[in-house]
Amino acid sequence: MSELVTGEAVALELRPARLPSRGLATLLDLTVALVAYLVVSLALLAATASLDEAAQMAVSIATFLLVLVGGPIAVETLSHGRSLGKMACGLRVVRDDGGPIRFRHALVRGALGVVEILLTLGVVACIASLVSARGRRLGDVFAGTLVVRERVPAARSGFVPPPPPWLAGRFQGLDLSAVPDGLWLAVRQYLGRMSQLDPQVGRAMAERLAGDLAERTGAPVPPGVPPAAYLAAVLQERQVREARRAFAGGPVTGGTAAGAPGVPYGVYGPSAPAPYGPAGPAAPYRAPASAPHRPAAAQDQAEGTAATGFVPPA
Repeated sequence: MSELVTGEAVALELRPARLPSRGLATLLDLTVALVAYLVVSLALLAATASLDEAAQMAVSIATFLLVLVGGPIAVETLSHGRSLGKMACGLRVVRDDGGPIRFRHALVRGALGVVEILLTLGVVACIASLVSARGRRLGDVFAGTLVVRERVPAARSGFVPPPPPWLAGRFQGLDLSAVPDGLWLAVRQYLGRMSQLDPQVGRAMAERLAGDLAERTGAPVPPGVPPAAYLAAVLQERQVREARRAFAGGPVTGGTAAGAPGVPYGVYGPSAPAPYGPAGPAAPYRAPASAPHRPAAAQDQAEGTAATGFVPPA
């Protein structure tokens, strides 16, 4: 099964699910939803037996919308793309950039699923999935989502190196609200493959991505910071903000230079989807007068280089 490929010609490890596995997952979800709909309908039928025909019809329509439409939307939103059928088949719904879906994604998928799956018995969804190169139905196309396989060999997961310790917390005030998901995807996939690229090609790609990222954030790359290290540090800052948002303002900090626990950052793959998504507005970034460093000890620099793969500036 082919992998996703970004515009930078870098393979994305999340492999799209195809029609057979998606069909089986949808069948399991529909079975559960229909059983729940039948139980709720029978209970409401007994409870509304004294009402007139118009009221019973209104209750039936409301039950259909709440159970068969609202139910899947709520499940996908709360489980971040893993319904019962998808969990059984090892699938997950993610955004186009590999991040977890939100309510608006699940809402679009569920609304179009009524036409694609329920009203046409899945014919439209099957045709769209067969035509799409990534096996997406119309709901995925309009929602900007993709159903991927989670159960893949661990060896295929790309390793995204953490930023150097001397960059920990340096980009906390950077405004990331204008950076598109496609650029985040390219940055993440470059970091996961930079060790496999030709040094000259990798350096040119890092400079181009760093320039694009700096243009979107409105702040230039700080002097003395290598482009690859800059990309890793900004990407981790976005992950920290998404984790803080996901945990409702919990005590999540970036980096461990100050002794605070950091967000797990490293292997990104289907088994551990990273919460990448649009970050909220932040205060304008102001580059410090000099780049912060760890204590000037050669042993500390050597350890940081060995752990991250980035060399601190001289």
